[in-house]
Amino acid sequence: MGQEIREAHFTPEDFARYARALREETTLLGEWFRQGIFSPRERMGGFELEAWLIGRDARPAAINQEFLARLDSPMVVPELARFNVELNDYPQHLWGSALSRFEASLGATWARCRGVAAELDTRLMMIGILPTVRQADLDPVNMSDMKRYRALNEQVLRLREGRPLELDIHGREHLRTVHESVMLESATTSFQLHLKVHPRDALRAYNASIVMSAPMVALAANSPYLFGHDLWDETRIPLFEQSVSVGGIAGASHGPLRRVTFGSGYARKSIFECFTENEEHYPVLLPMTFQEGLEQMSHLRLHNGTIWRWNRPLIGFDYDGIPHIRIEHRVVPGGPSVVDVIANAAFFFGLSRALIDAETPPEQLLPFDRARDNFYTAARHSLEAPVTWLDGEKGPIRALILERLLPLARSGLEVLEIEAADIERYLGIIEGRVRNGQTGSAWQRAYVARHGAGMEALTEAYYRRQETGAPVHEWRLDRG
Repeated sequence: MGQEIREAHFTPEDFARYARALREETTLLGEWFRQGIFSPRERMGGFELEAWLIGRDARPAAINQEFLARLDSPMVVPELARFNVELNDYPQHLWGSALSRFEASLGATWARCRGVAAELDTRLMMIGILPTVRQADLDPVNMSDMKRYRALNEQVLRLREGRPLELDIHGREHLRTVHESVMLESATTSFQLHLKVHPRDALRAYNASIVMSAPMVALAANSPYLFGHDLWDETRIPLFEQSVSVGGIAGASHGPLRRVTFGSGYARKSIFECFTENEEHYPVLLPMTFQEGLEQMSHLRLHNGTIWRWNRPLIGFDYDGIPHIRIEHRVVPGGPSVVDVIANAAFFFGLSRALIDAETPPEQLLPFDRARDNFYTAARHSLEAPVTWLDGEKGPIRALILERLLPLARSGLEVLEIEAADIERYLGIIEGRVRNGQTGSAWQRAYVARHGAGMEALTEAYYRRQETGAPVHEWRLDRG
């Protein structure tokens, strides 16, 4: 979905033509899987960080066009709303000082973006949901000036037969409202992790990312408030799922398969099953016609980009044109600080490696429905969530992370030959956060409990602490 499209309106012939191309590319991709032609180059990681532009009033500042023009960097691009941008970085080989290189590179990009924002009398902030965002901000007038977003909105509403989107979230409080566009999605900003894998590991890596979604969302939760309501610890999860609420299966667009989804199950024999499901069960949203050959997979990749699995397999290409496989892990929110997001990445890369290498595949020990229940329970309750783990034992996810998963993540990073100092630094941040229970969501709620429910004051206090660069588990609760 990152690519721009040429048209914003489509005819029935466009949809039919696209469906034919998608079917042909899916068939060819199946041949690639059977022939095993994917790149064996592996141990590469990357990320995308979505961020907010905010004004001096701590409210969204819809100026990303001016901001991006002045910044003039191909690594920072627009998002759905004019008050959001996405920061990218070059992928790193996952060995040696990769994690500290990630921190240095992201830190430099962040600092440059902050400087440009200041020139425009605005500020840059990373958080799952901005506490001050209002429903009125999520109006199409604030949509970024790109055809793909206008077309996405038009097609989602077409599949919904013009019915408004319904938001109904039961958390500590209950929020129920309706909205007339997909701009609800722009209130959810994330830190998306990418792991390039060897084709022999693709199945295990995809299923492992599903298994570990619950601990990842629990330790990273940073989105408790929406429109002034205290909801889930990671409210971003139900908000995103309901903001593009259309189903799958052509002719049954309100059916059980959703465009934003935890998935229908583990991959059984190959992650190609996901692409088959895409082609067979999800109506096309953006039927662009591409002139490149089938081997570029342009139609398949765009279609895959309009199906937002929380764990999504991707097809890409190496520098020499050889196709590769990546797993995109989408459950982690943005923030609270640069070092926090890199610590989250360290835990993900290390635990992924350990679960991929485990003697018994974890998906054989944890039924999919339990992995799914773990995920939504963890999104609701973060570190206090009760979950079921691989041996069937039930208990608090905080103890699971401290006693089992942190040692596994450490062993995985050691297998990747990450420098010992990096392992200690970043996993130490995760351990500190989990031990004292101060995630981004916990800090926000504690601040409100002490100082009152003013969302502007909360946002200002959060911003000041983010500016220090300190990890969230060290943040103070005073008004300073």
